[in-house]
Amino acid sequence: MPGQRLDKWLWCARLVKTRSGAARLIEAGKVRINGTRALKPSRLVKAGDVLTATSLGKLTVVRVLGSLDRRGPAGLARTLYQDLTPKAPTAPGQALNGAGRQSGPRPTKRDRRRLDALRNSDF
Repeated sequence: MPGQRLDKWLWCARLVKTRSGAARLIEAGKVRINGTRALKPSRLVKAGDVLTATSLGKLTVVRVLGSLDRRGPAGLARTLYQDLTPKAPTAPGQALNGAGRQSGPRPTKRDRRRLDALRNSDF
């Protein structure tokens, strides 16, 4: 594989929705190839390169495994890269939402009444 344009590869691998969106991401300095910032969408990527991208505050790290001439189905696109994105650290047994609270269903009216009773009781 001699190489493929970075913007086209990101689009073919379905990491971005449009090729122009990939170009904007690259020009904004949000994509790195092997730790070096990619300055132009025409930069070539080849098998073995590690891409790091940040979009909307989300970090994505992938290793390039291959390329396609045309954009194909999602199943085929997933074979173009190996996902190396680190998992977010969380406490064992706890999933926190964006507000820092434990995620799950909302408390019921019965739960709220029990909490109010606990808060208002004299210990």
